[in-house]
Amino acid sequence: MKIRLEIFEGPLDLLLYLIKKEHLNIYDIPIAKVVEQYLEYLELMKVMDIDIASEYLVMAATLINIKSKMLLPQPPQQEEQPQEDPREELVRKLLEYEKFKEAAEFLKDKEAQRHKYITRPALQLDPNEILYIEASIFDLITAFKNALKEVPRDLFFEIIKDEFTVEQKIHDILHLLLIKDKITLDELFSQAKSKLEIVVIFLAILELIKIREIICVQEKLFAPILILRRENVFLKT
Repeated sequence: MKIRLEIFEGPLDLLLYLIKKEHLNIYDIPIAKVVEQYLEYLELMKVMDIDIASEYLVMAATLINIKSKMLLPQPPQQEEQPQEDPREELVRKLLEYEKFKEAAEFLKDKEAQRHKYITRPALQLDPNEILYIEASIFDLITAFKNALKEVPRDLFFEIIKDEFTVEQKIHDILHLLLIKDKITLDELFSQAKSKLEIVVIFLAILELIKIREIICVQEKLFAPILILRRENVFLKT
């Protein structure tokens, strides 16, 4: 079962996510730490059979190359000749990409405001309604990684037993959302009877996102992930 999701935006998104999650200085990236975490996320994507674009692998090679350059002893520099930082080009790309993301969010906000002028029945919002932000695929992988942090590596590659099928978990999640308005991702994982069941739950969630049945959201960045039916959610713009 190969998972392909539109919510993958690219390797720069993953790098920005890691930098913000760990509260790192984008101008002074601890490259060894970032490389380790970046490769860990790629490994989890491969294990979950999530389709990885070639750009992710190119970025992995770039990060490893930067790390190796920083580990090599530097030749003596002539006076008044600044030493080149191997991270400089990466930082420039990240800052440029972040500006494009901010511009995209600005245009998205303007689009949402423009829709208010279209003649249609007014949407009555509850003043107490919580506005959420959509969780990224990297937030989901982080939650999955935390749920499996004590699992031996070999266990990932065991064949999932028939008693835990993606189809059944999809049915279970949708049924649960008929009873409750929202459920937490941690709640789903905690109810699993085995580590392999956690894997199947995660695959079911990815499939439900893909077919736009559910949406995973947070009240703020890096907050616990909530699962809701897509039509029942108001997102922050």
